[in-house]
Amino acid sequence: MGKTLAEIKQVLDHRIGERLTLKANGGRRKTIERSGVLAETYPSVFIVELDQEEHNFERVSYSYTDVLTETVEITFTDEVTKMA
Repeated sequence: MGKTLAEIKQVLDHRIGERLTLKANGGRRKTIERSGVLAETYPSVFIVELDQEEHNFERVSYSYTDVLTETVEITFTDEVTKMA
């Protein structure tokens, strides 16, 4: 991912509609893993539509700062298949 907020937003802007997996810091040594599709990007946040069969709610949003500070790790599905 990028090294600045603008670079992170630019990368995500070009990947709208792609499947991804999120690993988020849930606090107290708890990691939350979610999968879904990158739905939308806004000036300070991005929206992920979650897989319905796995999660209780439909959408989550995170800020680009979360990605920059590595509170949230994003892995796109096509990147995983390229590495394997």
